[in-house]
Amino acid sequence: MITFYHGSYMEVQQPLAKAGRRNLDFGQGFYLTNIKEQAEAWAAIIASRKGRNIKPVVSVFRFDEEHARLDGVRYKIFPSYDLDWLNYVVDCRRGKDYSSEYDVIEGGVANDNVIDTVEDYEKGIITAEQALGQLQYKKVNHQLCILSQSVIDHYLQFIESYSPNLEDEE
Repeated sequence: MITFYHGSYMEVQQPLAKAGRRNLDFGQGFYLTNIKEQAEAWAAIIASRKGRNIKPVVSVFRFDEEHARLDGVRYKIFPSYDLDWLNYVVDCRRGKDYSSEYDVIEGGVANDNVIDTVEDYEKGIITAEQALGQLQYKKVNHQLCILSQSVIDHYLQFIESYSPNLEDEE
């Protein structure tokens, strides 16, 4: 069992694969990370977008990856920012749906450190080689996107939620 975190403005005990936006890095799905601090930072961002009195919440899950793999869950893993990752993210941001090919996607996030490069490549401003040259120096963070509700229902278990102790920026 692997522990994952989901940052939000509310507790999520029963995630839905198709509740989020479509044109995200890995498409429409339920997003998690194995990096607690990353989830806490994301929760703070989402909560601040919702309003001044909204508190960030991190929901903690355990994922039974071993049984999921044994049962034939279809994975796509991007171990680094490479051409495969870049093209996949651009395809998803343009609306391509890979849910008929994969159940779980894992890899780096197109966050503030890499999004400009991805967008420049997507717009044709830079080549794939230039984009990869810029991305090779970026520290890869982590996201796991579950595209299949069946995977969520069978292999993901809610453990708890908490409001992270973040310093007020007032």
